[in-house]
Amino acid sequence: MSTEPVNGTTPHAPRKSTMDGRIWRAGDTPASNGNVANIITVVRILLAPVFVYLLLLDGGDMGAVRWIAAILFIVAIATDGIDGHIARSRNLVTDLGVLLDPIADKILTLSALVALSILGELWWWVTIIIVVRELGITVWRLVVVSKVVIPASKGGKLKTLAQAVGISLFLVPLFTVVGDWVLWINWTVMGLAFVLTVYTGIEYLVQARRARLLS
Repeated sequence: MSTEPVNGTTPHAPRKSTMDGRIWRAGDTPASNGNVANIITVVRILLAPVFVYLLLLDGGDMGAVRWIAAILFIVAIATDGIDGHIARSRNLVTDLGVLLDPIADKILTLSALVALSILGELWWWVTIIIVVRELGITVWRLVVVSKVVIPASKGGKLKTLAQAVGISLFLVPLFTVVGDWVLWINWTVMGLAFVLTVYTGIEYLVQARRARLLS
């Protein structure tokens, strides 16, 4: 088989495995599944059980361990934007990364909600509805992805941001420093996150149904 360049371009050598390829360097050649963006995503997944352990270890005492757990969550959730930016800006997007990124987010946020409910700081019905919505839509998306693609809405992105901010406010015991009035802010933001979670879940199902009817 000829290996002569076609139209003046140099053919790329075939990869031996999905771990071969670019790890950090930008380019148009295949990216490795072990690239920097994917590594950050995996680290976010690994931080989730550590964060939950510290949160439950504090047991609602609002001591130093609680602050460490809160900071760990905030750092971990912030990496969502970092790995996405790196992947897009350096063309390091891979199928593995596309799969792991939302899973990492769900593991981190949902485990935080469950832990807060275990500690009695967040109503269980709020956590259950959010968990059912997030897992249900994720499973539904995997089921229909081969038939129709529903793009992420602005509401969905706002929902994700509201959840991250709301959970962070619940985790950081600011009321021990500035007073109980800050709890009103915590519940207001969490309430907004809850409403957006339910609304965007319904919106997604409506869009999916319309798209299937039009296909």
